[in-house]
Amino acid sequence: MRKKDVVLMATVTSFESSKYPSKAELKQFAELFLPLYQASTQEARKQAAAALSQCAVLPVSVCYFLGSQPIGIAAPFLTSCQAIPDDTLIAIARTQGADHARAIAKRDDLSPKLVDALAAIHNGSGVDQKSHALWIEIDAETGPNGISDNTPLAALAAEDQREAARRAREEAIREELKDLLLHEREAGPPPLTGGATGLQEALLIRFSRQREAGFFAATLSETIKSSRSLAERILLDLSGSQLATTLLALGLPVSEIREILCNFYPHLTEASEGRTRAHRLILSLDIGECAMRLAAWRRADHYTNSGDIADIAPEPANVDIAQPQAPRQAAHRYVPVSSRRKA
Repeated sequence: MRKKDVVLMATVTSFESSKYPSKAELKQFAELFLPLYQASTQEARKQAAAALSQCAVLPVSVCYFLGSQPIGIAAPFLTSCQAIPDDTLIAIARTQGADHARAIAKRDDLSPKLVDALAAIHNGSGVDQKSHALWIEIDAETGPNGISDNTPLAALAAEDQREAARRAREEAIREELKDLLLHEREAGPPPLTGGATGLQEALLIRFSRQREAGFFAATLSETIKSSRSLAERILLDLSGSQLATTLLALGLPVSEIREILCNFYPHLTEASEGRTRAHRLILSLDIGECAMRLAAWRRADHYTNSGDIADIAPEPANVDIAQPQAPRQAAHRYVPVSSRRKA
């Protein structure tokens, strides 16, 4: 028995010394290895598997054979051997059970394909009985050695066919999702029905009086059924034109719109000829045009958030809305336009 162990390790060492074995050498090693392995002791088998796990090139049949051994021998080989193709690893994981799959999962170079296969096995959907039956059938046809070059090639060809079918199914699902997403984009944003509700009007007025720009923007985005970013851009227009356009389109009374504008933009409180600038701004706008402009903004916002086109929503002025909290430094205080002009 010891002599057989020596012969096995000598064969393995000789193969290891050949860094770039030819096809004939690979075939010869595959034919010699299995009989010597089966005739050797358990310790010699472990040593042979550990030594071959360091080889950069191995016959596929030897890879499958060693990987299918009891987990005590196969685990180090499956974890560290770089010569095992992904398809062979997948076949081993599907036919040998959870212990072998866990050993494969510890590899440092897991490919996305191998990760998907291991995840399917873990979920109970990746155990391929047909693959298992195929290996048994091929082993029976090739005799007790089971080392014929046709064995791994035929099994791996079947595995490739299954992989191609899986990719085709995934591609079909992706195309279906794309169609659904395209339909959603073409449908446009949800329609505005009846403008702002009484509760929404009350919240808009309350937050404007408290100068809570963040809460006001959140309420406005909910009212116009858009993203938060669109409401913030509308609010950040220092002229107040975009906010006035939006509120007119929502059907708010002129008195409430004037109050909201004056709360957020103090310079619009300046009076001339008996009317504030906010009032004159409101009178300069046409309700029909305001509704059309808001619809265009919402449509652009919908396409932008769907990842379809570039953002063409209204550009905000490069200013900050005054907040009710105390400023950190005196230089950050909000100074009305009128005061700045006098200064």
